[in-house]
Amino acid sequence: MRVLRLFLPLLLSCSAFAQEGGKVTCRFLALEGAKPPPALLHLAADGTETPSAVPANTLSPELVLGLKDNALHFLSAEDRKPAATAKIPAGMKRAILIFVAADKGAAGLPWRVFVIEDSSKNFPEGGAYVANFHRQDIRFVIGENKTMLKPGGSHGFPRPDKRDDFNMAPVIFQFQQKEVWTTASESMLRFVPGMRYLIFAYVDPASGRPRISTYQDFKRADPPPPVP
Repeated sequence: MRVLRLFLPLLLSCSAFAQEGGKVTCRFLALEGAKPPPALLHLAADGTETPSAVPANTLSPELVLGLKDNALHFLSAEDRKPAATAKIPAGMKRAILIFVAADKGAAGLPWRVFVIEDSSKNFPEGGAYVANFHRQDIRFVIGENKTMLKPGGSHGFPRPDKRDDFNMAPVIFQFQQKEVWTTASESMLRFVPGMRYLIFAYVDPASGRPRISTYQDFKRADPPPPVP
């Protein structure tokens, strides 16, 4: 995930940050093939500590966490040393936090965090959110949508209108590598209301091969209204 670490500053540098004392509803994720962080504790401004587990390859349940210094702060549960800090853009109420291990020997905290706003803009109903962590452009097809993303770019895409009888639509990703375009993934995905995809494009540092990581998630069910 070296490429992802390179683009974290680019993805976060232009954000204004949230006001002190707010709260954010969070979910956590460690990317496919990456070792997740050990047990973490979220440290709130009032000193309250909340256990915060980061699962591998799937999104965690929701946690409502308080901001301190316009960010979420996490300690290692084992030795209580600072482990990660997630800067939260102003006005963000719901977020998905992607945890990635820092380079060995790098100064600073051992884990870095990519913050995605969990909103209808990024996740249209039944659609997909795509982020490009490749050093060059990517281009892809999601149903009838044909798009190109620059390095560090991300975007939410609606549910394809053109689907087969099983609600399946084609999803094809190509990576630019120097002057050549390489197909990294070609598949059919099922798009239904209440379900969404997180899709991350990157090059595996070990093999040099383009990779697509796809995560399926289901919309949180709102509680029924109280009985009058």
